[in-house]
Amino acid sequence: MKKKWIAVLLAATMVFGATACSSGNEEKKDSKKEADSGEIEPCTINFKYWADNTEYSQLMQEIIEKFNKENEKGIEVVGEEVPWDGGAYSENLFNACMGGGSPDVATWKLTSTPLFVNNDLLTDLTPYIDKWEDKDDIPENIYNIMKEAGGSEEEMYVMPWNVQVLYVYYRPSIFEKAGVEVPKTYDEFLEAIKKCTMDTDGDGETDVYGFGMRGAKGGQEPWGSFIYGEGGDFENLTSKESVKGMQDFIDLYENGYVPPTAVSDGFQETVANFQSGLTAMFIHHTGSSANMEEVLGDDVAAFPFPAGEGQWTSMGDTETVIFESCENKAAAFEWVSYLATGEGQKMWCEGTGQVPVSQTVQQGEYFQNNKFMKASIEGMDYAGIIPIKDTTTEWISTVWPSTVGQALTGEISAKECMEILQEELYK
Repeated sequence: MKKKWIAVLLAATMVFGATACSSGNEEKKDSKKEADSGEIEPCTINFKYWADNTEYSQLMQEIIEKFNKENEKGIEVVGEEVPWDGGAYSENLFNACMGGGSPDVATWKLTSTPLFVNNDLLTDLTPYIDKWEDKDDIPENIYNIMKEAGGSEEEMYVMPWNVQVLYVYYRPSIFEKAGVEVPKTYDEFLEAIKKCTMDTDGDGETDVYGFGMRGAKGGQEPWGSFIYGEGGDFENLTSKESVKGMQDFIDLYENGYVPPTAVSDGFQETVANFQSGLTAMFIHHTGSSANMEEVLGDDVAAFPFPAGEGQWTSMGDTETVIFESCENKAAAFEWVSYLATGEGQKMWCEGTGQVPVSQTVQQGEYFQNNKFMKASIEGMDYAGIIPIKDTTTEWISTVWPSTVGQALTGEISAKECMEILQEELYK
């Protein structure tokens, strides 16, 4: 399905690209003038969004209603919910935009950004953000990620809304039994994994593993933290630092510090192993925290992935964008900024358990009293994303799990593994 979606998007790009590009520059000039003037006329803003469940859907309608009632500029947001449909949301939105039927504003995933930007479908938000009084309420790193997704160091086409920052879950009872403190450095983290790997009943068999490694699809996110922990990065996966991080990952498997099923373990397996007490730690985000507390009670806590020579953790996202076809961009920005730092930010993140991008909202009681939120917020300054390339989807789905699996089982070396990953991501 993903390959089919990419093919559809690229085909649409070839057919409509010239038309979209020809009108985009003129609209961008008008957008800058509008941002500079600061004038907002009463208008209607059409907003498309998806909601993961009926509770989220109702919450969004409540936020829209509150904004419409309380903004004093005559702006009326009309929300239209459309299904995510396994990612077809983005495909359908692209086709609508290319056919001249785009909304004014929509909720967004960063992975869709390059295609839309390359066809001049998105508004450059930079002039609006530069004049925005709440600009400094969002961490600089978040802005940098938005720019990176659009392939620019200056222009920003995506407005931050809420994120999911990965951190390390751990079992305090296992830490206590192993005599381990919460690690503060990457080296201490590796040592904690080793110490938490135990034969607790004396039968000569390991019955607690220090870390729940995810070798199947999706495992590239926690894996990235090991690469950066040794000073490596995604830009050069073949550097000696990146290879060293890969070797750390291999050593955990070869030395028996992770379950022997780690090569094929996915999210469900790592969760089950952690909750059963088979593993002392694993990496995920707040999306699993409620279930963790329901199952484990007080015997679950979290810490941000610690720094070594470098530091990185994966960030998931849900953002917003304003389309170039929007005739009232300044008014549209009022709405997306309300979601980013206003009451809409607080209502949405408290209601859904997502991590706010607003530092003011982060300081609220709800977030400061939640240990999982705090671990997420602490990781926000060094969070990042896998580089968005034409190859990324295939790299994540197929290349990464198969290549890393070969490295874990000794079929290829750490160096060979990283050479393949580099070549396949950047070809």
